[in-house]
Amino acid sequence: MIFLAILAGVCIVISRTINASLAGIIGILQGTVFNYIVGLIFSIIFMLFSSERTSIYHINLSSVPWWAYLGGVVGVLVVVLSSYITPKISAFYLTLLIFIAQLFVGMIIDYLTLNMLSPGKIVGGLLVFAGLAYNLVLDNKSNKASMDESV
Repeated sequence: MIFLAILAGVCIVISRTINASLAGIIGILQGTVFNYIVGLIFSIIFMLFSSERTSIYHINLSSVPWWAYLGGVVGVLVVVLSSYITPKISAFYLTLLIFIAQLFVGMIIDYLTLNMLSPGKIVGGLLVFAGLAYNLVLDNKSNKASMDESV
């Protein structure tokens, strides 16, 4: 199970890099559309070969909350922003930023839907964010120092 989690993380970093390269070649919006078309094709293939069967005829779409339909919009925004930001910062920082964003958005969703707020998640997220900010400050200082030495 741990191997699958590591493999998923590696795949995410690789896909982000490929999406950014594709966006650099054909454009961010065109790259995002291509990303979603390829994802749709593979999803259909996996669905056809899956042993699980679902029937869309038994789903009552009016019972689905309106905000559940925002997942596609959020996904597109994440791919567009990721394709734009990936060439500008390191994969490490981007992974941390996405982790922090997922953590805080998850807490907001938990609060709005379950009326539940976890102090441990808030403290953990703030600690990770503080560590990221501190590391960025240190990197910025070392970059300035190396630039001053080269002049």
